[in-house]
Parts: sequence; C-alpha cells; structure tokens
Amino acid sequence: MSSSSLLVIVLAAGMGTRMKSAHPKVMHAIAGKPMVGHVIDLGKDLGAQKCAVVIGPEMEALENTVRDQKADVQIYVQKDRLGTAHAVLQARQAIEGHEGKVLVLYGDTPLLTRQALQGLLDQLDQGASVGVLGFETPDPSGYGRLLLGEDGALLAIREHKDASQQERAVTFCNSGVMGFQGATMLSLLDKIGNDNANEEYYLTDAVELARQAGLKTVASVCPQEDVLGVNDRVQLGQAEQIFQTRRRQQAQQDGATLIAPETVFFSHDTQIGRDVIIEPNVVFGPNVTVNDGAHIYSFCHLEGATIKQGALIGPYARLRPGADVGPGAKIGNFVEVKKATIQDGAKVNHLTYIGDADVGSGANIGAGTITCNYDGFFKHKTVIGAQSFVGSNSSLIAPVNIGEGAYIGSGSVISEDVEPDALAITRPERRSFPRWAVRYRQAQKRKKEAKNAS
Repeated sequence: MSSSSLLVIVLAAGMGTRMKSAHPKVMHAIAGKPMVGHVIDLGKDLGAQKCAVVIGPEMEALENTVRDQKADVQIYVQKDRLGTAHAVLQARQAIEGHEGKVLVLYGDTPLLTRQALQGLLDQLDQGASVGVLGFETPDPSGYGRLLLGEDGALLAIREHKDASQQERAVTFCNSGVMGFQGATMLSLLDKIGNDNANEEYYLTDAVELARQAGLKTVASVCPQEDVLGVNDRVQLGQAEQIFQTRRRQQAQQDGATLIAPETVFFSHDTQIGRDVIIEPNVVFGPNVTVNDGAHIYSFCHLEGATIKQGALIGPYARLRPGADVGPGAKIGNFVEVKKATIQDGAKVNHLTYIGDADVGSGANIGAGTITCNYDGFFKHKTVIGAQSFVGSNSSLIAPVNIGEGAYIGSGSVISEDVEPDALAITRPERRSFPRWAVRYRQAQKRKKEAKNAS
C-alpha cells in the first residue's frame, strides 16, 4: 500500500428498523464488539491517518460507543437522511484539503478485511479517481450491477430495477464500498443531484460524473461474505457465524488444537498461543489471553483473564475479569476466580470461589473453600502464602493473610491472620448423645399414630 495518507469515512447514521431494537443498528455486536467498532478497527489496520464517522441525530449512545473505540475519530451528524452522498458530505470538513486516498465504508459491514480492500487501494495508488468494491454472486437479484468496459474500466453502476435484461445477467455486483482521490472527491460529490424516485443523493452517481470529467474509474473484487451487510437479527447471526468460523480457523492455523471447533466461541480480541488445547463448549468473553501449552477443558467461560503457560482450566470453570492464572496452575471444575492471582503450580481443584485474592505458588485450596471478600460495602483482599494448604469447606474472611506453608483445617472460618507454617482450626467441640436417634424416632412414630387415630 502506498504511503500516501488515507481518510476513512464510516457511514453509521441508519437506525436499522428491521433490527427491531431501541439501539442503532451498528451498535449491535459481533464477537462482543459493536459492528461499527470492527469497521473503525479496520481503518486503523489500514493505517488511516484520519477516521470520520457519520451518525444520525439523537444518537448519543452511538457517539459514546464510537469514542470508546479509543481511536482518533471525528464525528459528524447527518440530521436529514437524504442518501449516501449527502451522508458523506457531512464529513466535508475532514475531506477538505485531504490530498490522499479516501475510503467510504459502512458501519454495518463488520466482516470486511484489509485483504478485501487491498486491490481497491492499489488501483487508487495507480491513478484511479473513483473505485468501487464489488463481488461475484450466482444470484444477483436486487443488487446494483457493476458494468465494465472491454478494458476493465468501470462504466456505470446500474440498479436492479433500472437494468436491462442483458445487464441483469451480470453477476458482478456493487457492495457500496467506494474509494476516491481526495483532491477530486468534493468536486464530484457537489455535482450529485437528487433527480430520482426517492429524491436522494446517491454516492454511486460519482462514477458517471467522474467518467464525464475524463477521470479513471475502476472496480475491484472481493468475496461476497466480506461485504455482508447486517440489516436484521438473522443477518447478525450469519455475520457472527462467519466471524467465529474465521477466528477458529485462524487459531488452528496459529498452532492451537480445537477438538470441536464449532462449539468454541471467541471474542474479537481473544489471544491464543501455540499448543493450546481447547475442548468442546468453551466461551471466551472479551480480553482473554491464553499462553502456550495451556489446556482449557470443556464447558468453561472466560472473561478478562490471563492464563499462563501450561495452566489447566476446568472443566466447568468460570474465570472473571482480573483472573490471572500462573504457569502450571490448576483451576478445576465448578471453580470461580475473580480479580485474583493464582501463582505457578497452585491448585484450586473444585467447588471453590476465589475473589480479590493472591494465591501463592504451590498452594492447595480444598473443595468448597471461599474467600469472603465482600462485607456489603467494600471488597477486601485475601493473601494465601506459597505452599500453604487450605482444607475443604473453609471460609477465609477478608482481609486476611495465610502465611507460607500454613495449614487450615477443613471446615474452618478464618477471620484473623495465620502465621507461616502454623495450623489453624476453628471447629465447635463435638458432643455425642448415645441412642438419641432411637428415642427420637420412637417418639415421632407415637405422635404420628396418635394423629392418624384421631
């Protein structure tokens, strides 16, 4: 790609009534990230120096979502929805004085890739003034057709309803994604009229106007699924499925083993190392990193967690934000970890909650143990020293420190610090009443017989 500067304009003003939602269409998520966020990320990946997002009026939530993408984004508002060219012109301030390339993308096409756009960008670098991204499809019904000359130049974009029988046989269709040279873009857009049935200003008219001005117009091809537009919940599900299939294949190609790939679901930012094994029915929420050689057993849910080299997770484990599992550590079945560091070689094998805690290397946490980290107002921390042993069904009432090598007897409630290598036990004294159960059963039986006789 050329080093000339790139401006990306993302059109995101549509409400998407077919979504049947209180939220703007582009705020709906694919792999845990709003669709518009995927498109903004693509602009960053392309090296765009500027990104402008055009939204509709009274879309404060969408504006906040866009700003949350942590990108240098300029936001413009299209008060009246008068067509795609009108929408692009709302970003006039961003276009003015821009001498490089301009890409017009759509906030509801989250599957578009850098590879899909590369051909279009290359043609702009080679002197094209206007370029359109198209796709081949066996069923072009309803799509605008891209009509090419014998030399491969783009002659026109013909809407399906306006196309002749010969033109309707064309299977090369318009995706809506367009590229421009910044130096001539505004002069073309300002000439676009609205003399059509919908009285709207169509960005596609720029092709004909460019040809009339003697400028070079081109079309580039990409896979149809890359430009899938999401207009309803069914298409949202289709886009999610495509994203997950791509991400699973990428994880496998990068050296991870997915035993049943179709049952594993990734977030947009999941990072998976080499020689990781992921068993069936695992869900990754946002911000999870799994390092080399870790093993994720079946039916785990992970979010905001870091899993170090060789760690074992699950089955049926839940890692919540702030969980940091050290090398070779073990998080077993029905264990929940939240905002806690489990250091190397430590074991939390089953039926346990560890929250707001630091578990030292080599420590062993028995079944049914919980860190009581919340007093109804504040969270408190539990520190469990290296090589310590916490017996089953123990409650550690934070803030509390268990010293290195200490033993906690099963069933204990620990509310004070325990010294290193000490044994701490808190249990009530056992009392035994011989034959009490026999007498109890006999008394209850007599009561029941008396009640039945009355």
